[in-house]
Amino acid sequence: MRRWLTTLTLTGATGLLLVACGAPGGADGDLTDDWAVPPAPTPFTPPVGACHDQAVFDETPSVRDFAPVDCAGNHRQETVHVGNYPGDSGQAPDMVSDEGRAAYAECDAKATEYVGAEWRTGRLWLAVARPTREAWAGGARWFRCDLMEVADVGGPREPESRSGSLKGALADPSPLNLGCFKSKVTAGRLDSLTPVDCTREHDTEFAGVWQAPEMAYPAADKDWTRFYDECRKVVAGYVGVPADADLRYRTGVVVRPGARTEWGYGNRGVRCYLWLSSRTLTKSLKDAGPAGLPILTK
Repeated sequence: MRRWLTTLTLTGATGLLLVACGAPGGADGDLTDDWAVPPAPTPFTPPVGACHDQAVFDETPSVRDFAPVDCAGNHRQETVHVGNYPGDSGQAPDMVSDEGRAAYAECDAKATEYVGAEWRTGRLWLAVARPTREAWAGGARWFRCDLMEVADVGGPREPESRSGSLKGALADPSPLNLGCFKSKVTAGRLDSLTPVDCTREHDTEFAGVWQAPEMAYPAADKDWTRFYDECRKVVAGYVGVPADADLRYRTGVVVRPGARTEWGYGNRGVRCYLWLSSRTLTKSLKDAGPAGLPILTK
């Protein structure tokens, strides 16, 4: 078939150029059988390393609201891992389910890997997002693990605005690290912990994390006994004193598990602090030994 070309030009205020091309040599002129079948659309999956600036964390974010920002600028959330739910249930699993707990456990491990140390040793909060019902119906099976900086790990989970990525943020000493605090106690109950430099007067110091086994969240005062006992062991290892019956005469403890809802997700990491009711310090007690944390009375 010979190639042919016709052009029609209209002059005036607006020009219109029409070009018609015939089938090139070897083509049959049938436009319906020579095009490749387009690939099936793939569901949107959020990327790892993206930062977001949401004042309130959204557990089921819509792709329409996906608006990542530069991690070097102000932001409140950072995606440290994206995983996939197994199986093909009718809707995204609830976080308080076997699949939800498995997702949280994966996020937990990946968050620690991302920041370079156990993420609970810093002023950080881990949250998990999952697809909306509409996205799940469209084939989305991802879950997103976001870390956020918070002012107080024992207070409201309100993300702080920060700049810079959290990648490797805890691999070296960092302002994010939990350290020394001044406590405020009212009627025998802890009201707040105010962070201070360990060279300034303080009565409380972060000692480490106890990973609790599968157990119920404390509902009454007596339910906290094991938490206190296990955190005393963490304190003993941190300071370098025997974890024996005399330990309670050396120090008090502050225990801070996650919120009840997070406990249901499988968050068993409990932050443990040594607390001195009758004296203050002006240095850290890490590896101080029995001389740094003596037996006061029995």
